[in-house]
Amino acid sequence: MQGNTADNNRKVATWLLVCCALVFIMVVLGGVTRLTGSGLSMVDWRPVLGALPPMSDQAWQKTFEMYQQTPEFAKVNSHMEVDDFKGIFWLEYLHRLLGRTIGIVFLVPFLVFAWRGYIRKQEWPKYSLMFVLGGMQGVLGWYMVKSGLVDNPHVSQYRLVAHLVAAFLIYGYMFWIALNLIFPSASQTPHPWYRKTLALATLIMVTVISGGFVAGLKAGKIYNTFPMMGEYWAPPGMFAIEPWWRNFFDNMATVQFDHRILAIATFVLIIVYRVHIRKTDLPSRLAKGVNALLHTAVLQVALGIATLLLVVPVSLAAIHQAIGMLLFTVALYLCHGLRRV
Repeated sequence: MQGNTADNNRKVATWLLVCCALVFIMVVLGGVTRLTGSGLSMVDWRPVLGALPPMSDQAWQKTFEMYQQTPEFAKVNSHMEVDDFKGIFWLEYLHRLLGRTIGIVFLVPFLVFAWRGYIRKQEWPKYSLMFVLGGMQGVLGWYMVKSGLVDNPHVSQYRLVAHLVAAFLIYGYMFWIALNLIFPSASQTPHPWYRKTLALATLIMVTVISGGFVAGLKAGKIYNTFPMMGEYWAPPGMFAIEPWWRNFFDNMATVQFDHRILAIATFVLIIVYRVHIRKTDLPSRLAKGVNALLHTAVLQVALGIATLLLVVPVSLAAIHQAIGMLLFTVALYLCHGLRRV
């Protein structure tokens, strides 16, 4: 059995970063699945047997007949034939297949690393937690899909956001553990800017959550102007739903307004953050991280505005979601680096 050396740590960290990359792709593919209306094409969940797609014309016809019983087919896609159905089926199938692939890519190396002693026995629980969270994410994804298989052919925005946040948390947890292995630190003293960086990372996550509600309600397809929302800075009817607090989650106008305000506030604070933290003594890698945070934020704001003005084209919206996750990644990297300088 081999000890927990720096070389072993690098191997384990590389494996975790590969898993992070796959989760990143999974989130982006999930966004494309939602944007193309493919998410409700698979109406059952078979974690093991469902790994195989329909293999014959008869199997395709049976799968299509199951889809024909759904409200989405009756209310949205009643014009579809089997060949049309295949177009939306494959995206959702690939999304689920990637989820299974991540499970295998995680579990097999973990067992090998644990057996060889690269991962010490006292560290097994935190890696086991990653695997359990991944499995629960699959269950949560099916719970989300089920909400669109009843009367209304749209998934619940609450379940969609829960599914998205869970993916970010799993991704962030694995990324943080990988950073622990790559950048071990004997220091116990956080940098003076650690708490401010953590607050900024939290704000980025809150903005991502608000974007999830925009996606869930398709609120990006109204008020496709910027900086004003049509003729208004604050559109009418923002508190039309009772009780008032539901407007922040169920009212399309309010949800889009919130996301705009949060995105702009995050962007401005990142600029202020960059101006002031650069005056402090930072290690080179963290100084580069601060620059990366600003550059990523600029790109994200530009993509967000373009996505809105062009009424949410699939390609731009998917890239916007990907860059949002990248912005979260950079913020997490800075938090880790400033926590123990």
